[in-house]
Amino acid sequence: MQPMSAEPDTDPEVIEPHAVVAAEPAVDPLAGILDVRTFHGLNSDGVADLLIEVPHGATTTADFESHAVMLTSPLPASLIDFFYVNTDTGAPELAEVLAERLVAADPQRTVTVLRCRIPRTFIDCNRVLDASAADYKAGGVAPGLMPYITTPEDIALLRERYELYLGAVRKAVEALPPHGAMLLLHSYAPRTVGVEVDANIVRSLHAAYAPEVVGTWPARPEMDVIGRGPDGTLHAPTAVVDALRADLAASGMTLGDSHTYKLHSSTLGWEHALRLPGRSLCLEIRRDLFVVHFEPFVEARIDPTLTAALAEPIVRALLHLW
Repeated sequence: MQPMSAEPDTDPEVIEPHAVVAAEPAVDPLAGILDVRTFHGLNSDGVADLLIEVPHGATTTADFESHAVMLTSPLPASLIDFFYVNTDTGAPELAEVLAERLVAADPQRTVTVLRCRIPRTFIDCNRVLDASAADYKAGGVAPGLMPYITTPEDIALLRERYELYLGAVRKAVEALPPHGAMLLLHSYAPRTVGVEVDANIVRSLHAAYAPEVVGTWPARPEMDVIGRGPDGTLHAPTAVVDALRADLAASGMTLGDSHTYKLHSSTLGWEHALRLPGRSLCLEIRRDLFVVHFEPFVEARIDPTLTAALAEPIVRALLHLW
């Protein structure tokens, strides 16, 4: 299987970015909680046709530290190592490239990027917080509020920030026009590493990523559409998925079909899928594709050239929404 080439492509279908103009978003940014950036094509009316949500968009060391300093719970030692391997490295950068290139390709469109700045290391803004442990397990996902967050003050603080973020996202979704759509953009580790999220998470991760062990974990597809519910029903836009699969296959890459986990009611991706039937796409992309050399326990340096190459087939597929 060959990685996608980052070399310039002479194919006339390749989308060249051009200058875009910021438009007024449906929601305002929230300091330390939500970044909002809106782009519109030269012929657009300024109303977002597509929301790109990055619910695990807190990817910098500063994101982690600015929240950790607020907390009083006794956090596991070196918890930032869990943050580095569990946050969606590359997804925020890719989201903005997608927005720029989509409005360049279709000047009638407006795209708003919503980036969460709350680390999922503390509270996950793509989870239904009051779901049961059994629900999270059935969905194959980590819990919403992490088990090492124990003091009432921390729980109240994080829940308040979660609710502010979720309220803004829901407001943006409600402002979409009838043809509007949503892309939930994620990145995941190159391999499925089987560890429990508990007070020993850092120790477990270092053991799992030991050089003699890490290669034994199952490899993940380069991209995975998380679109099938527990009963097997596909909730993702079929034309987009088919176009992306064919495009990736031509480059020797694989698009999974809910390969890693299913779309589940314990996640807010499920809510968006029901709110926008056939117009909500949840996409996972392997984190090692954004960097020249993947390292698990450091802040990643995203390669702009690799990110731009990843954007091309996704943009071409998203054009099938309209």
